[in-house]
Amino acid sequence: MSLLGALNSSVSGLIAQATAFSNISENVANAQTVGYKQVDTDFVDYLTDSNNAVNEPGAVVARPDYANGKQGSVTQTGNPLNLAIAGQGFFPVSQTTGTIGNVTSFAPLQYYTRAGDFQVNANGYMVNSAGLYLNGWQVNPTTGAANQNSLAPIQVSQSVFNPVATSTVKLAANLPATPTTGTATPASPISSDININDALGTQQTLTLSWVQNAANDWTVSIAAPTALTPALGSAEVKFGTTSGNPVAAGTIGQIGTATGTVTAAGYAAGLPAALSFTANFGSGPQNISLNMGTYGLTNGVTQYAGTAYNLGGLTQNGVPAGTFASVAAQTDGSVVVNYNNGQSRSIAQIPLVTFAAPDKLQSQNGQSFTATLLSGTPTAVVANASGAGNIVTSAVEGSNVDIASEFSHLIVAQQAYSANAKMITAANQLLTTTIDMKQ
Repeated sequence: MSLLGALNSSVSGLIAQATAFSNISENVANAQTVGYKQVDTDFVDYLTDSNNAVNEPGAVVARPDYANGKQGSVTQTGNPLNLAIAGQGFFPVSQTTGTIGNVTSFAPLQYYTRAGDFQVNANGYMVNSAGLYLNGWQVNPTTGAANQNSLAPIQVSQSVFNPVATSTVKLAANLPATPTTGTATPASPISSDININDALGTQQTLTLSWVQNAANDWTVSIAAPTALTPALGSAEVKFGTTSGNPVAAGTIGQIGTATGTVTAAGYAAGLPAALSFTANFGSGPQNISLNMGTYGLTNGVTQYAGTAYNLGGLTQNGVPAGTFASVAAQTDGSVVVNYNNGQSRSIAQIPLVTFAAPDKLQSQNGQSFTATLLSGTPTAVVANASGAGNIVTSAVEGSNVDIASEFSHLIVAQQAYSANAKMITAANQLLTTTIDMKQ
């Protein structure tokens, strides 16, 4: 019985070492595979009968020991869609079940990977080299907030950026207390142009004409030469105590006496010194607010000593139409589309998925994994939060295989395999001797 037990033990040893050799072979073969996680080998002893009087030989079984949580080296690539994770976490990905026309369908099972060599495919989806589709939280185009309650494959649309009609203009400038035309009033108007966008994204021009009525008292007239009605209206702007309100000298204290389409709310401490007007460039009335700073402060239009008009700053929120230029991922996981009009828009945010026991994930094809009962529940979180690692852009994580260690393991496996084979030869000789005793 002991000789047969020795044979069984040695055969199980051969099988176990062959399994170890297989794992080593797989690791070496994938030493340069992006996102690959090595598989080590654990050996487990199984007994048949063992007590203080007898010990019958048992068997050894090889079990895989996954190193899914071990970091691979991060290498820069220059591709703005390539992503690596420094620390814990996985990218959520999906597998496709097929494409009919331009409509892609996906398997319901959620997969996870560290292979972040993503790029956009022909249908606009972000896909890695293993054909896995990157999932993310969709971003509301109006609010800019990501919906963290739902994961879906990220598809990059190359549609145009719709134009935005100007609704707010912010002006910062200094009107000269003593215009070059002299102290006589009314003085010759000081004109300045403002470029805005209409509802179609076409650039239009507003002309502001400032006329000094008296010291610290001006009238601003607003015109749009290309509007259906060019003259839009005017308003009186008073500075300092001339306004009758407690504001510092040279700052706006009152806006009133509005004409045409111009309206003004008047003085209110701490509120914007603004007026509103309406222009029609052929697409219907367009309401525009001209913000000239804050009543009593110097953050907008002022009137101080000088003889010339000085423009300090001018911004407006209109945007012309734009076409797709590029797409890139950011370190917070945002996927941002850039347009040729200088605008950008976040379309999705990539979360990182963490597990209590990542080494217990089930390995799948293409350097991917699926969750198991032992791995724990997947938790999708923002990068660099709740234990998740950082997202490194324009980079990929390489294999976590150490070639030197694998060759050391290979030598040990070879020696152990040879030793088990020698034990089988010896047991066979002993059995032959036993059989020959009958003759």
